[in-house]
Amino acid sequence: EDFAERHGYIKGVIKEIIHDPGRGAPLAVVHFRDPYRYKTRKQNFLAVEGMYTGQFIYCGKKATLQIGNVLPVGAMPEGTIVCNIEEQHGDRGTLARTSGNYATVIGHNTDTKKTRVKLPSGAKKVVSSSNRAMVGIVAGGGRIDKPILKAGRAYHKYKAKRNCWPVMRGVAMNPVDHPYGGGNHQHIGFGSCTNRNAVAGQKIGLIAARQSGRGGSRRRV
Repeated sequence: EDFAERHGYIKGVIKEIIHDPGRGAPLAVVHFRDPYRYKTRKQNFLAVEGMYTGQFIYCGKKATLQIGNVLPVGAMPEGTIVCNIEEQHGDRGTLARTSGNYATVIGHNTDTKKTRVKLPSGAKKVVSSSNRAMVGIVAGGGRIDKPILKAGRAYHKYKAKRNCWPVMRGVAMNPVDHPYGGGNHQHIGFGSCTNRNAVAGQKIGLIAARQSGRGGSRRRV
């Protein structure tokens, strides 16, 4: 983030919209003119729904409130739909980034220079008003509406991402592989709550659970 973004705006143009392997949302390749040297800076942005090639994008404090533009959350009116919000100023966007997701600007506190945003989970978070965000919702929405249907599709989906599929249940393992393993039926054999300070191999199940099951609420009555 340079002087132009902090005080005015900088203009870029979307050259193409590309697929990124292992990511549900498309990316937009945006070309900016370098403000200090004679060269073109290419940046990858998360594509926002409604973006198109050839569109001009404006980033900075003085940018207008239009789909795809990037401006500080403090400069946006309440109720604005945004995505790719910075958690810390200058971290280039960490919140509300998956396809079809968005956050909502709830309110501003001008004294403390903080802004409240509602995240996709429903949680409300207070961030600095100078943190930047993109206007609009992330493209590629509705991706999880279609069922995967077969194991092969799940295999290829996670092959592009990382090794996190298939997931093996602990009770289906042998005793040498997992604390829940072994036994003549698939059962844990003891409570699944674990101490917060348990050593690494033991720390599985419900870690430091305040209550497990519904019995806690019934007993209080």
